[in-house]
Amino acid sequence: MIESALIGIFCLGYLAITLEHNIKIDKAASALLTGVVCWVLVVFNADTLVNAFPDDSMLKFNFLAHGDTALHFFTGELRHHLGEIAEILFFLLGAMTVVELIDAHDGFQLITSRIRTRKKTALMWIISLLSFFLSAVLDNLTTTIVMVSLLRKLIDSKEDRWLFAGLVIIAANAGGAWSPIGDVTTTMLWIGGQITAGSIIPSIFIESVVCLAVPLLVLQFKLKGDVQSPPKIASGQHGERTTERERLTVFALGIGCLVFVPIFKTATHLPPYMGMLFGLGVLWLTTEILHRKKNTEEKAPLSVVAVIRKIDTPSILFFLGILIAIGALQSAGTLVAMATGLQEQLNDINLIAIAIGGLSAIVDNVPLVAASMGMYEVSNAAAVGDWNQYFVQDGYFWHLLAYCSGTGGSMLIIGSAAGVAAMGLEKITFGWYLKHMSLLALLGYLAGAAVFIAIH
Repeated sequence: MIESALIGIFCLGYLAITLEHNIKIDKAASALLTGVVCWVLVVFNADTLVNAFPDDSMLKFNFLAHGDTALHFFTGELRHHLGEIAEILFFLLGAMTVVELIDAHDGFQLITSRIRTRKKTALMWIISLLSFFLSAVLDNLTTTIVMVSLLRKLIDSKEDRWLFAGLVIIAANAGGAWSPIGDVTTTMLWIGGQITAGSIIPSIFIESVVCLAVPLLVLQFKLKGDVQSPPKIASGQHGERTTERERLTVFALGIGCLVFVPIFKTATHLPPYMGMLFGLGVLWLTTEILHRKKNTEEKAPLSVVAVIRKIDTPSILFFLGILIAIGALQSAGTLVAMATGLQEQLNDINLIAIAIGGLSAIVDNVPLVAASMGMYEVSNAAAVGDWNQYFVQDGYFWHLLAYCSGTGGSMLIIGSAAGVAAMGLEKITFGWYLKHMSLLALLGYLAGAAVFIAIH
């Protein structure tokens, strides 16, 4: 009864998040309410939940090991989850600040200004490959924002721009999947210890390339002609606030800070967010020195203090809300029961991961991956034939899940942060994307999954 109520509250919160644009309520508000209400229900029924834990479960073992009351056990669980969530949130906060600082210095213009071709097929490959590799270094959300901004400068026709924006979504999600800093879900698995940076990159890089290549090869034979450039607009402030040297310095150092994070973690064994905060500190110090001779009016828009105000705080709060909600389901034992049911119904590691990826097209992939991390513990057993062999660090399941959760969201425009961003920026309708892009994304997703299964 209590577990059913928890699932019901979570599903209602999910529905509100999915229908954000219809009900005119920000998804961050829905996520925060869902998370808090779930934990209120847990602590009000603490004794009942503890008594329902299976005797051979890890939750029961942890409870007995602490020898405390049920209420204290669950409040301790909340603190534990909050510590893990804080690592993800501080990592995201640091990464978003670095990217915003590069953008404030017009650093991305160094890339976008070099695209000259107007032929549709050539531009398709350039935009897609640029999005693919840029997403691996930055993240799929930031890459989509940058590339959609670029498309507005390159393409005048709304229909053509929507098509290229759809390809940006597919490419950004595919590119982010194989990089530990390219997608929030991959970052979560990396920080959580399910995967390592040195293993995930070679493990699913080919599959991610296939996921993008299949839609591009289909469109290669359908796209004809050139795109029409928008009317020339007088240049705005580009070049007025920053010099070429300043743009290049901040861009190179900012990208270097992001790429340095996996190296920092490997060298120091400290959590990734420490490397990200270190990089932000270096970049902050550099910009302060770079602009120290400018007056306050010139310096203010280029400072980290000004950039932090532009950070998408509601997105941070959304992650907080949805992750503490997932924590409630995990601590109550609901996710373990769901994992057992999924294993009994499908009984195939490939189908389970592919199903989770498919679900990520309907709902956000962040809570799905968080749920999977709670459903399946990282195992130390690796005996051949043992189900647990798939769940060791860098095990088969975690790599396939990283691919599926990262790319599955491309099948619907609401299935990923990249899709939602493009939808908001270009006003792309759900129906148009379903008609023109969903099948292409599905073909790429299944092809990449098939390649992974064949290789591994």
